[in-house]
Amino acid sequence: MRTRSLYGAALLACLSMGTTVASAQNLDTRPTWYLQAGQGDESSRAVVLGTTVPWKNWSWSLGSGEVRGHWDAWIGGWSNKDLNNRRFTTAALGVGPSLRWRGLQGSSPWFWEVGTGVMVTGKSLYNSGERIATRWNFASHIGMGMNFGPQRAHELSLRVQHASNAGIKKPNPGLNLVQLRYAHAF
Repeated sequence: MRTRSLYGAALLACLSMGTTVASAQNLDTRPTWYLQAGQGDESSRAVVLGTTVPWKNWSWSLGSGEVRGHWDAWIGGWSNKDLNNRRFTTAALGVGPSLRWRGLQGSSPWFWEVGTGVMVTGKSLYNSGERIATRWNFASHIGMGMNFGPQRAHELSLRVQHASNAGIKKPNPGLNLVQLRYAHAF
């Protein structure tokens, strides 16, 4: 019985040390590489590779948490169906700022994120039987996720993204996608 107590105490001590080390390190000050895939309106699909680059020395206390920002840059392919219901895939490139809020003064493994940016596609995208009139569009998102693993270097997030030209040129049906992102800090 005493041996079990010692093992239990040792395990508890190791777990608490790991939590202290991980929570003392700010999770949003490290760059990441990520793979993101999503499904959206009218059989739209997207798969992208990207990176996030944190804003150095910038943070803002908000409630019980902390807000930090980063640049998000990505390249990938967006698949869509044209007006003749033929599937095509086009290259897509995007960049923009994002803000991330974490509770526990920034040490929580859980976070909320919002962001926007610009994207350009090789071909025009379609939705609701209309072609989006521009290849240059805005891409805004909201999401939530968590970090896990050693030094919390792994990250999973679920995001909803809207892409449209913000009414600059008609038609502008816009696209909505639900995306899953896996990122790894380096």
